[in-house]
Amino acid sequence: MTLWITIFAITAFLFIGWKLTARGNYETAAYEVIESDGPFELRDYPEIMLVTTDMATNSNGNDGSFGRLFQYISGSNETGQKVKMTTPVFMEPSSTGANGTMGFVIPQKVAESSIPQPTGARVEIEKRTAGKYAVMRFDGWLNERTQSDSEAKLIDWIEKQGWEREDQTEFAGYDPPWTPKILRRNETLIRLR
Repeated sequence: MTLWITIFAITAFLFIGWKLTARGNYETAAYEVIESDGPFELRDYPEIMLVTTDMATNSNGNDGSFGRLFQYISGSNETGQKVKMTTPVFMEPSSTGANGTMGFVIPQKVAESSIPQPTGARVEIEKRTAGKYAVMRFDGWLNERTQSDSEAKLIDWIEKQGWEREDQTEFAGYDPPWTPKILRRNETLIRLR
């Protein structure tokens, strides 16, 4: 009986810990779904303010880029202001072999008032202009294989719709690293012309 109580207590503790840090507790970048087709969506995004840094291609933040952005939201900025974490984390790998970028969305209230300027090296504030995006949503791990597969599927869907697209592909991750694989939300985004 004690074993079952211990297992239940540990399971409950882990579930509550995960629930308190899951993506549902974070502000998410606003968008409007214009069209939906299975895992694909056509979205209209408003202007979004981001704090960004350079990221080695396909590193998904393992090169220190995530840490630089996390330091910014933890108060490594001109005012020492803590900025709430948001979703998604946008990643834009470079197709030329040079560094890409990783960006955290600045919360709406902060963006509307006064965005604290970064003090850390290689960290900048950028404006992501409004626009229409084709998006493919998928679960599992965000890695080189899933990025490549989802990008190919999204490009195929865009071409079948007869839309013109930009060349650059973005990826978005919504979950902390400890989120189980089957519960993860990832997206591939391509801006349309």
